[in-house]
Amino acid sequence: MAGPVKLPRASSTKAVVGKQRKIQREQDARDAAKPKKPTAKQAKPAAQTTERQQPAPPLSRKHLQKPGIEAELDVAPQFLAPGYKGSGKLKGMKAIVTGGDSGIGRAVAILFAREGADVAIIYLNEQRDAKETRRYVEAEGRQCLLIPGDVKDPTFCRKAVKKVVKTFGKLDILVNNAAFQQHADSLLDITEERFDETMKTNIYGYFHMAQAALPHLKRGSAIINTGSVTGLKGSKKLLDYSATKGAIHAFTMSLAGSLLEQGIRVNAVAPGPVWTPLNPADRSDPEQIAQFGAQTSYGRPAQPEELSPAYVFLASGVCSSYITGIVLPITGSVGE
Repeated sequence: MAGPVKLPRASSTKAVVGKQRKIQREQDARDAAKPKKPTAKQAKPAAQTTERQQPAPPLSRKHLQKPGIEAELDVAPQFLAPGYKGSGKLKGMKAIVTGGDSGIGRAVAILFAREGADVAIIYLNEQRDAKETRRYVEAEGRQCLLIPGDVKDPTFCRKAVKKVVKTFGKLDILVNNAAFQQHADSLLDITEERFDETMKTNIYGYFHMAQAALPHLKRGSAIINTGSVTGLKGSKKLLDYSATKGAIHAFTMSLAGSLLEQGIRVNAVAPGPVWTPLNPADRSDPEQIAQFGAQTSYGRPAQPEELSPAYVFLASGVCSSYITGIVLPITGSVGE
């Protein structure tokens, strides 16, 4: 069993968590000082398109401390995809998933393992969630390496990739998925500290990880970036986050062109609202948390297991050898 890997790094993950919680407290205080607006209730039943019924609003009303621990959610995200049967699409491959301790990253790691890949999970410091993800990956019969650290730090990213290659012998797939999000009602609420944390986590982190991984990738390898519907349509209360997701989409398309002659494919998935710790750690209003995702055509947020098969599709050359440079929208809304 592979335990957490201890790597020297320039910044302490504890300090990063402290900074993120400070940003969160400042926004929570602004929200508390404003008059409460009534939250629109769900007008129709949530759409279900398979026999497996997914949770629908109202969901949890619990506000999580950043970075958000999935184990603390009282409505658990669905990540196991029990109806998904592996068929060796990633047999013998080795993958890195950043932000793989919970949410979309956890679901992706589990399906990668089900398809035959060993997986390294990079996460900030959510040890409880990371160990649970490792338990599920190992239950699929694959190795799981846990590497805590801060993707804003390029030195950490290089050392993490080297550790993965040393442990697994190679690297075939990089999934950039780690993210920081904090809403703001006004551009004037976004401090330089908050802007830097969002930019450096969401786009610098992707850049650093791709740059560290590239020397180890070869023909048939894949990079998959997690974008967002906010990068396609914008979001008036996620100004800095939306900007990073738009940048990720452009980075994806540009890098795809740059690496195509090397036989390395680069794509992105752009989710709409997904029930993960990211959003209960963003909003403090219990009703807004409870109604998360109700505005979609589905009338509910996606569950991580509804996204993870798309990552398998884009990771596997058997499925997507002629696909590179796309941003695949999985938004839950018709016409988006």
